[in-house]
Amino acid sequence: MVATLKKNNMQFSDHQAPIRSRQFVTLYLNKRYFGVDVLRVQEVIRQQPLTRVPLAEPVIEGLINLRGQIVLALDLRLRLGLPVRENREGCMNLVVQTGDGPVSLIVDEIGDVLEVDSQIYEKPPEMLRGVQRELIEGVYKLKDKLLIALNVDKVVQSLE
Repeated sequence: MVATLKKNNMQFSDHQAPIRSRQFVTLYLNKRYFGVDVLRVQEVIRQQPLTRVPLAEPVIEGLINLRGQIVLALDLRLRLGLPVRENREGCMNLVVQTGDGPVSLIVDEIGDVLEVDSQIYEKPPEMLRGVQRELIEGVYKLKDKLLIALNVDKVVQSLE
């Protein structure tokens, strides 16, 4: 019988070296499957009323009031250079923590929390260019799809 102990995202068994894993909050943008490290996610909320910011970059959708705290809301599709969404109905806000406080990332749909083994991690494909290459930290080849891991710090860094 093999005993398994799980502690601090590391799995140990009697016969194996530790296997590192990571957990991601998954989301969809333009039918693509992305993940944000679960430790960076503050909360997920439905579409919120936005206050536009005059002369702001197009990626900045506006500001939302999150229980009395003003939070910058970014259109993650535009930030990644994906096509503009035709209908904002049903969009979700993924509120992430940054060094300067929370930022809301507007996404098409939220998926599940998914734990992935670091052994299936790969660096971003060489064919990625421009902003996508900068914002994607890597990919995980899952059984039936590809999980694209986003670097939250780089997603918000030039916009704060």
